Amino acid sequence: MTNRNCVLHFDVFSGIAGNMVLAALVDAGVSRRDLQAELAGLGLDFRFRISKVRRGVLAARYLDVLVPKPGAKAGGRYVSGNREPKPGHRPHAHGRTFAQIRSLLQKAKIAGPIRDRSLAIFEELARAEARVHGTTIDEVHFHEVGAVDAIIDIVGTAAALDCVGAGRITASPVALGHGTVDTAHGRLPLPAPATLELLRGIPTVPVDVAWETVTPTGAAILRACVDAFEPLPAMRIDEIGHGAGRDRPGPMPNVLRAVVGRDAAASKDRIVVLETHLDDLVPEHFDFLMERLFEAGAVDVSLQHLQMKKNRPGFLVRALARPSDRVSVAHALFAHSTAIGVRTAEWDRIVLDRKERRVETPFGRIRVKQVWGLDGGSSASPEYDDCKRAAERHGVGLREVVRAAEDAARKASP
Repeated sequence: MTNRNCVLHFDVFSGIAGNMVLAALVDAGVSRRDLQAELAGLGLDFRFRISKVRRGVLAARYLDVLVPKPGAKAGGRYVSGNREPKPGHRPHAHGRTFAQIRSLLQKAKIAGPIRDRSLAIFEELARAEARVHGTTIDEVHFHEVGAVDAIIDIVGTAAALDCVGAGRITASPVALGHGTVDTAHGRLPLPAPATLELLRGIPTVPVDVAWETVTPTGAAILRACVDAFEPLPAMRIDEIGHGAGRDRPGPMPNVLRAVVGRDAAASKDRIVVLETHLDDLVPEHFDFLMERLFEAGAVDVSLQHLQMKKNRPGFLVRALARPSDRVSVAHALFAHSTAIGVRTAEWDRIVLDRKERRVETPFGRIRVKQVWGLDGGSSASPEYDDCKRAAERHGVGLREVVRAAEDAARKASP
């Protein structure tokens, strides 16, 4: 059950992968027995191996999903599903289509919120793969991500997050290495194309290591589950978990840190305000500029009419962003408008508790933003783009889709 006062923060200082997330949450106190009981509902043949390891100077847990050895009889030998291929060797692809994975999860005997979150993560992966390969999500065929170990990593993460019950999930900027990686598609540059696609709009930082710090699964978990990317938020810290990746050489231990705590005070943060005055912006270009600003990290964008010097009509373009995104949003203003200067200032902000979720409607899954007021009551605002696509796809009115999403959100409210 969700506790709105509970906060979970992922410190992604050395990267992220699916098994690292799951191991960090187990290390932070999630019951291994409860996880196994939930995952048994998938009907897949696998076993867990969770071991205590050291990565650099840090003690951590490493989670390995064991799958039956190819050709082995039922109950025979199990081998690691997380083995790293040798350079130049393409890993064996136990692939599944997105439709097959969706069918597997819909038939699985798992809790509804866990199924929904798992589907959301896989859907983000499918959309990224579809964009990279120039196809549709229904035609996407997962290779490494369709294997049993990756399915367990994703559904296990969804189950572990359900156990934690955090009302808000945050993460630090994501550390990205460089080099190449061998996949079922051949050798690819790092970050892998699907990983890079999933990290659109998410703050990243470079690290000088020649290996894959962020896997597509790890990136999809971040995209589907994290509410905000920021430094460790104000909280009373209750639990800390360390999830280990493979033992790698480098300046930092290959570890993901999970911090669980409770809100320390009323929800507040700081934002940077970026403004510029324009007297030669073509009005129909504003839609394109707004999209680029959001991609660069803006959390809100507005346009106001002005009467400028010499009585010229003009516009005030204002973008709100997190301080860490100040430079990228300013660059987007320079690149996609006629601005020759941008003013910036940091403001304190007090915000109501909110969370984005997906709800099931007769027109498909729709994202809604649920906001809790000071009186404890909540309201839901459906995502316009999702509603528009659903209305066009089903040939119905936009209002009908919006009402369906609002009704579904009310029924699903905790």
